Amino acid sequence: MLPVLHGDVTAAARVLRGVPVTARAAVLSTLIRSATWASLYRQKHGRQHPCWGDGTLMAAALARDPAPEPGLGDADYCRCLALVLSTLARRQEEALAGQADRT
Repeated sequence: MLPVLHGDVTAAARVLRGVPVTARAAVLSTLIRSATWASLYRQKHGRQHPCWGDGTLMAAALARDPAPEPGLGDADYCRCLALVLSTLARRQEEALAGQADRT
């Protein structure tokens, strides 16, 4: 997956807001996996994946036609943002720990 920017986070949160709370972690995992696979596809074939886009989390999220972005006064949206950010932080920590184990 390509480096994550603010727009990637908000696009993913917009998708999550449209799914049941109990399914959000699984949907987010699918979005991240799709972005990762699309990035690998782009590296191998020199073009974006026809369904998952260019390897960004935003492209994977936008393929699911997310709702418009609500304001930060929307508590459910804030919970979705928090889930995306905490998941990305955990993945980064795990990747760093994996690199440290190899040294």
